[in-house]
Amino acid sequence: MVGIVGYGASVPSYRIKVEEIAKVWGDDAEALSRGLVVNEKSVPSADEDTVTIAVTAARYALARAQIDPKKIGAVYVGSESHPYAVKPTATIVAEAIGAAPELTAADLEFACKAGTAGIQMSMGLVGSGMVEYALAIGADTSQGAPGDALEYTASAGGAAYIIGDKNTVADIDETYSFTTDTPDFYRREGQDYPSHGGRFTGEPAYFKHVLSAAKGLFEKTDSKAEDYDYACFHQPNGKFYLRAGKKLGFTSEQIKQGLLTPNIGNTYSGAVPLALSNILDIAEPGDKIFVVSYGSGSGSDGFTLTVTDEIDEKRNLAPTTEKIISNKKYVDYAVYAKYKGKIKM
Repeated sequence: MVGIVGYGASVPSYRIKVEEIAKVWGDDAEALSRGLVVNEKSVPSADEDTVTIAVTAARYALARAQIDPKKIGAVYVGSESHPYAVKPTATIVAEAIGAAPELTAADLEFACKAGTAGIQMSMGLVGSGMVEYALAIGADTSQGAPGDALEYTASAGGAAYIIGDKNTVADIDETYSFTTDTPDFYRREGQDYPSHGGRFTGEPAYFKHVLSAAKGLFEKTDSKAEDYDYACFHQPNGKFYLRAGKKLGFTSEQIKQGLLTPNIGNTYSGAVPLALSNILDIAEPGDKIFVVSYGSGSGSDGFTLTVTDEIDEKRNLAPTTEKIISNKKYVDYAVYAKYKGKIKM
């Protein structure tokens, strides 16, 4: 059975509150916070980017996996904010963690679901016997134009997963994807900030794909919401996340552990990987987990997982997601704008 051998999370320590952003643009902070279900978001510092986030998460994943990094045969980094337009992030990560050069590596991009696409690719390579272990990472330092609605949610963070077929902390029982050409969100080469379809990013984009992938996964596994102990979904904001969970029949108890957006914002490719890592931090052997990602453009990847006995031995070998998120320092809009490169010379 192919599954997760090790996992790790990384979120920048800097935060900016919704009211700090609203103060600059004259918006109603209380209404925004209530409507988006977002209170604050993470901010990468001047020396943090997708690479540093990915490397940190990968090192924590290795600490939990307890494997020789030279046994990793594939490295995939999913992001829509790779620091180089032409120069892979994956090779930097592979060398930073001490992987051997006898591996395949690539950067992936599919809006916010490139990380889960990497997990699926890793499953195939490990399951076929082509590699012993594969590393899949979802990480982003996402962008939002000054004054745009995205500025209240677009944040930074990521998580890494080492996929293997022995000593797993959670077995991946099944996966299912749903994909169409729905251009609700896009950014052309050379543009600093993305464009989006406003309210149309909900329907026919986010909800159509998340719900279709989830229902397809239910059918494929002959299961229903009550069969799972935990569930998590992509979370561009807290409102969409909670609505998707309710529509699929999950209770607030099942989905609350995966909801991180209120305190760190939308980490894009890192959103579902981070939500899953937070669930694994408290899950018990035998627990069932239901996961659905979403990427604009548009598509969703779904997974069902079963937690194994290995989780008790490995979860405390690296910092928990909650501990990482709780380490925070607030900045004002000026510092935020400086770190995010919003001030043009």
